[in-house]
Amino acid sequence: MNTRLTGLLAATHTPTNVDGTLNLEPVERLAEHLVADGCSGAFVAGTTGECHSFNCQERIDLATRWTEVAAGTELKVVIHVGANALPDACQMAAHAQQAGADAIATMAPFFFKPTSVDALLDYIEPIAQAAADTPLYFYDIPSMTGVHLSMVEMLEKARSRIPSLRGMKYTNADLMQMQRCMHVDDGYFDVLFGHDPALAAGWRLGIRGAVGSTYNFAAPIYTRLIEAIGEGDEAELQRLQLESCKLTARLF
Repeated sequence: MNTRLTGLLAATHTPTNVDGTLNLEPVERLAEHLVADGCSGAFVAGTTGECHSFNCQERIDLATRWTEVAAGTELKVVIHVGANALPDACQMAAHAQQAGADAIATMAPFFFKPTSVDALLDYIEPIAQAAADTPLYFYDIPSMTGVHLSMVEMLEKARSRIPSLRGMKYTNADLMQMQRCMHVDDGYFDVLFGHDPALAAGWRLGIRGAVGSTYNFAAPIYTRLIEAIGEGDEAELQRLQLESCKLTARLF
């Protein structure tokens, strides 16, 4: 439970057939590719994985396949289980634990949005209880959920209320808040950075784990960027971060 997720975790795409149905065949090759590129983990069925475009059973099948192909490798698998329907989220959390996921994650519901930290914890707590032996990460992505709450307050209140909460995937532009989250309870929580084009900023502020979509196919750029920080090679760092920005701009 105290192990931190470090390095680059790819926010994986969900493969489909032409008609939009789930296609699990490419998952093994994708996992092998991530390992070969130096990724430390896979964040499955998040925003990049278009989680809310799939039903509960499809997401369970996807989680099953990812845990199967990662078994026996160093690739950590984080299964995102967030859903607007809390029973679905709990079902997917319980399944992820049974399947052997290294961690689970949940974003806030985004239709009937929680308007306070306590309401958000009321949503998270049953999910945590459904997979009580598996580390849980809250996925803070207000640009998609529309839920803008204090993550510092959330972590402080969750520390005693939700024992399995290990940290968060922080896809939030407020870097001041991020730094405060990193130091809640003397740095107890694991904060994973969620902005690929600003990885250098996060890494310099103390982040040591990151989740991003471009790590699926451009992980070597970011691995070298992290190395450049350690070497104090400012010119190389800026060159690589600009390359990431240009790449991201073309995609989005």
